[in-house]
Amino acid sequence: MNIALFGYGKMGKMIADLAEQRGHTIVAKVDVNTIDIDFKAMDVAIDFSMPDAAFKNISSCIENNVPVISGTTGWLQDYDEAIALCKAKKGAFIYASNFSLGVNVFFELNAYLAKMMKNLNQYQVSMEEIHHTQKLDAPSGTAITLAEGIIENTSYESWKMDEGSEKAISISSKRIGTTPGTHTVVYDASVDAVEIKHTAHNREGFALGAIIAAEWIIGKEGVFSMKDVLGL
Repeated sequence: MNIALFGYGKMGKMIADLAEQRGHTIVAKVDVNTIDIDFKAMDVAIDFSMPDAAFKNISSCIENNVPVISGTTGWLQDYDEAIALCKAKKGAFIYASNFSLGVNVFFELNAYLAKMMKNLNQYQVSMEEIHHTQKLDAPSGTAITLAEGIIENTSYESWKMDEGSEKAISISSKRIGTTPGTHTVVYDASVDAVEIKHTAHNREGFALGAIIAAEWIIGKEGVFSMKDVLGL
């Protein structure tokens, strides 16, 4: 298939390499200086751009009937508008805070654990996420997705940076070296602690997941998630 890349940083380059290894063709590499974009040449678009560019990229693809996969975080104030546009134009769109196959299994494990811990009020939940120093947003989109999974299945109502309570999940964000991404969820009580953790060894898992999502969405209409892609 013909893939357009919106954003051609480290992730974009890795997606390009893996996509070509899987027999696909990269027909466009769109960045902030790109003026002419040939949407007709694209079968699907993958957006790993900047937060202030993501909504424009996604909207342009939907307007031009190009299925779009987005892994850009930090733009979700416009998410509902993107969804409305996709439905109005009968387009196809997947957003994921993390395309790693292992992380998406971790999301399901996190939600399942939250259900089991729901009535064990002696445990206070907290989270820690660690990423490389070039990551712009904090907490990570993955951490927010994990927090939302807990909130949906417990009596917690919100999350806060470095500040927890009976109703708020504390999230700690650290930026260390070239760390691809580590996420830890801890339920802590005076007698013990229950902990689940996902550690990315490199960025390749994120890139591969995005390509698998792009392969999956061809010919479909609607708004989907990695849960749909993986059949979880």
